[in-house]
Amino acid sequence: MTSSEQRSSSEETRKAIMEATFRALSKHGYTDLRMRDISDEFEMTRPVIHYHYNSKHELISSFLEYIIAQYKNDVAIDDSADQWERLQTRIEQCMFGPDIDGFDHWERMKVYHELFSQAQHNDTHRELFNEHYEQMVIGLADVIQDGIEQGTFADVDAMELSQLLTDIIHSARARRISLGQKEAPEQARVAINTFVLTSLVPNIHVEIPSNNG
Repeated sequence: MTSSEQRSSSEETRKAIMEATFRALSKHGYTDLRMRDISDEFEMTRPVIHYHYNSKHELISSFLEYIIAQYKNDVAIDDSADQWERLQTRIEQCMFGPDIDGFDHWERMKVYHELFSQAQHNDTHRELFNEHYEQMVIGLADVIQDGIEQGTFADVDAMELSQLLTDIIHSARARRISLGQKEAPEQARVAINTFVLTSLVPNIHVEIPSNNG
């Protein structure tokens, strides 16, 4: 076997372990998860898993990197799309996930948010979630800033608006997953269009009164 074939085989094995971990987490949850549960979902033998990962902690950290990477790819946008279309496409991808064959966004998010809820107890996971949050914010901010520079959007603080959008998206996903409110993401999309994106319309300025007297 050539070195290229070895790398390909190793990558395929790693992906199989990650998908087995996803299925096991979906069934058992993070707290009760055992390496045995993952091996039950794995087509190869358990020693293969232990060969690649020394512990459950190491495996789950690798899995978290794997699932976050599935959301890192740039959104495919038509070159002819204007800045509004680009921003809407970016928001849609953040809220409803990438379009990947065999990829169930909400099943992935169920596992993602369970690990997120445990991040306060795990420095490695907290760092990974912080990096992913920052990537979402920067990705949206880049589209907003491009629109500002081209004169399509009003001159706002792109990072602050992007952070608000990211928080709304995360909250809507959490409502759907944790509270079973399946309508939450669509409600959030309507609210974003109605109350948030209107701030990007040029030549409209509304000063909100302060309570400071």
